[in-house]
Amino acid sequence: MKEFSIADLAGIIKTRPAVSQYAIRDFTGVSIDSRTTKSGDCFFAIAGENFDGHDYVADAFAKGAVCAVVSKGIKCTDKPILKVADTIKALGDLAGEYRRRAAYKVIAITGSAGKTTTRQIAYQALSQRFRVYQSPKSFNNKIGLPLTLLGADPEHQIVIAELGSNHPGEIAHLTGIAAPDIAVVTNVHPAHLEGFANLQTIIQEKLSISEGLTPDGVLIINADFDRLVNACRAKGAKFITFGKSDGSDYQARNISYEASASRFTIDDTEVYLPLAGSGNLENALAAWAVCSQFGLAIGDFAKAVKTLSPISMRAELLQIGTLTVLNDCYNANPASMRNALNILAGLDPTRNRRLVFICGDMAELGQQTEYLHNELGNSIAKANVGLLVAVGKFAKIAAEAAKTTAEYNSDSREAQSLQIKCFEDTISACNNLHEFIKDYDIILVKGSRTAKLEMAVEKLKELPIEMKN
Repeated sequence: MKEFSIADLAGIIKTRPAVSQYAIRDFTGVSIDSRTTKSGDCFFAIAGENFDGHDYVADAFAKGAVCAVVSKGIKCTDKPILKVADTIKALGDLAGEYRRRAAYKVIAITGSAGKTTTRQIAYQALSQRFRVYQSPKSFNNKIGLPLTLLGADPEHQIVIAELGSNHPGEIAHLTGIAAPDIAVVTNVHPAHLEGFANLQTIIQEKLSISEGLTPDGVLIINADFDRLVNACRAKGAKFITFGKSDGSDYQARNISYEASASRFTIDDTEVYLPLAGSGNLENALAAWAVCSQFGLAIGDFAKAVKTLSPISMRAELLQIGTLTVLNDCYNANPASMRNALNILAGLDPTRNRRLVFICGDMAELGQQTEYLHNELGNSIAKANVGLLVAVGKFAKIAAEAAKTTAEYNSDSREAQSLQIKCFEDTISACNNLHEFIKDYDIILVKGSRTAKLEMAVEKLKELPIEMKN
């Protein structure tokens, strides 16, 4: 981060230090966690669900923080304290001003799925030519986005950020801070319906990313979603498209899927993508549309993505002894569940191995929760899954629907082989995995963040060694 004076910060967030003689000092970084605060940081005390940063201001100063931004009274009277009404808003105000003064370009990515993977692909390709900064994690909310913008140093030329949302108006706020030069909408699916109610509201929310674009900014959207394209036209926004559809500005042709990869051509150049599934192909196309705006050649892009590493907990393929595990447990919505089931089926083209689905709840679906879990159950029953491990009360609804569909299609091989195990929580499921996981199983692990199914992946690694040989 570029140095900022405390006095400058006070002006930006419209307050003044409690100890004015320190106002001429500079800070060189921002922290919201006293455990990771570094010397020279400005500490923002943020009250969260489990911890209140105001309780750790003294710890932050002990670690070398030079000032703190707070919204409550603090006893450290000999330290520069800046008091505001809302520390999260103050963090956003600082990030917005830092971005306006910075020389870097900003790429902002939103969508119902694929944000992180698109970011990672674009980062890998653009880093071949530019000095690029990206957030270390999926920092996509009103705290994470400012931290991403502030984390870039003066030498960085491009910052790639994610913008997430679970209620209307959030992306409009975030894009106002980010002021992107390029804005991307990866896709639109029913997700976070508890906050949005319907798909049309989601589409409008995602498209609000364009409201923060710089005057010469570019909006990039997925052409394979007709409702998204139509809404964009109705909004009167200028945009370019990527997708598999004819007429896309950036189109994939000659597509072929392998067990853990895909191949396709762009402008007669073959691209090998070492990530499984059609969803990741779309992510790669979105990334290519971005990279093209910076003058990258398709040959250079293809060379860069060929060496992509799996992205943790996002269709991440693991070999654990004899077990093949598709670790896709970062999050889940109906569309990503279908995509993951398609990938799972493709991992056993000969149908000689048992397919297992450790399935967690899909969260934040509002009034459509039961309906969408019933739909998921139907998809599971038709996906040649041999064993369904349902974790959570909504996953149990999916299991019951899968059982009903399987019994209705009782003549099919899939229906005859489907076994179901239901558990109230992830810990209970983990404690029983050794009872029913078999050698050479192919296992999909997927659910929403609330399920914390990464615990199941770790448990699979601990199974008796004889099961893995």
